[in-house]
Amino acid sequence: MTKQALPLNQQLCFALYSANNAMGRLYRPLLAELGLTYPQYLVLLALWETDNRSVSALGDALTLKSNTLTPLLKRMEGADLVQRLRNPQDERSVTISLTEKGRALEEKAYEIGLCISRATGRDDDELNALRNQIQALAVRLRSEV
Repeated sequence: MTKQALPLNQQLCFALYSANNAMGRLYRPLLAELGLTYPQYLVLLALWETDNRSVSALGDALTLKSNTLTPLLKRMEGADLVQRLRNPQDERSVTISLTEKGRALEEKAYEIGLCISRATGRDDDELNALRNQIQALAVRLRSEV
């Protein structure tokens, strides 16, 4: 008997990939109304939570490396959503802070979370449990690489 891979519809990786694609399609029109991409929205969420973060702290929060994050932050600065300031004591250190325009989007973006929650058809307890499981899985998988 030869070993065979699990069928596509039984693969965890495909279920996560498919759910991620569906989530992206759900977010896209909601974020388009605010003129944001999904990665920009994630940066703003992190900064609305804690403003004035170093690029490395922001990268840690988003699990992104600075070489991925820096071009995104430069585009966001060009759109007047964030401000990048070099630390005068350490030129390598850059702090990211919200502009007034970036801050003002928080209230407008509040409805996005509600729309996403409604679209899932799950209650808050179910969504929290699912999120916690996915976060634990991500931590476990990152520890393997």
